[in-house]
Amino acid sequence: MSDVAAIQKLVQKQTELKQEIAKVIVGQEEVINQIVLSVFSGGHALLVGVPGLAKTLMVNTISQALGLDFKRIQFTPDLMPSDILGSEILDESRNFKFIKGPVFSNIILADEINRTPPKTQAALLEAMQEKSVTVAGHHYKLDLPFFVLATQNPIEQEGTYPLPEAQLDRFMFAIKLDYPTFAEEVMVVKSTTTDFSAKVNPLFTAQEIIDFQHLIRRIPVADNVIEYAVTLVSKTRPDNSLSNDYVRNYIDWGAGPRASQNLILAAKTHAALNGKFSPDIEDVQAVAIGILRHRIVKNYKADAEGISEETIIKKLF
Repeated sequence: MSDVAAIQKLVQKQTELKQEIAKVIVGQEEVINQIVLSVFSGGHALLVGVPGLAKTLMVNTISQALGLDFKRIQFTPDLMPSDILGSEILDESRNFKFIKGPVFSNIILADEINRTPPKTQAALLEAMQEKSVTVAGHHYKLDLPFFVLATQNPIEQEGTYPLPEAQLDRFMFAIKLDYPTFAEEVMVVKSTTTDFSAKVNPLFTAQEIIDFQHLIRRIPVADNVIEYAVTLVSKTRPDNSLSNDYVRNYIDWGAGPRASQNLILAAKTHAALNGKFSPDIEDVQAVAIGILRHRIVKNYKADAEGISEETIIKKLF
């Protein structure tokens, strides 16, 4: 199949995917769009929202529709790295045998990831970056495709361990979930208080998703689009000559080079999912907020004046 035909097939499959997800999830189109973008880009996503917004249900539904293995890990203060990665045990013949942990799955839901101490958070770092884990000196490759979709509650700060910048940077997207509209909430209540349960059909195989990820990496990008993405990221750094007074007033630290890479990858995916064969500046802008939101560090002045990351990023366009 040619790349042009493959992109057309991807557009059609994406439409079917959203129809399957809509059987269970009401609204939240923008959130679903960004999760789908991160899946086909081969990135990870951090979902930030208060309890009860169907974050877990959404990830579960998407993994069913993608036809992938799904494991949920509930992060708690007493969770140990071996609870995620697996551990070696002595078998009957007194040989060490490795028992795989839940990380050996296609989609990992890291529920309330900021509830666990840094030692356990760090256990996910290698898996997220290298798609492999090391236990007792042995190297184990993870099954592909592999995604970590983590959730975080932005309100409750007691008993939490905020993710360090190095770990936040591993997430391609930080996605904010808002409350549903009145009409959406009425539909949610109607659909969840009856005996009916929708069946979600798997639409992809693991190999198909890997093939689409390779297809997206082959999409050509014009130099001016790459330069725009790098300029946009450079503008977030207060000590950079491209930044303006607004950034210097409100940002302590800007985004690193991984932000530029993710902007281009996500722009390629955004273009492909919309039937285009090469991304343009509008595609970069469409994905910029989700990619830069968690990579800039506001200062106390921005907090005091109630200026959000989204406001700062939009000013850079």
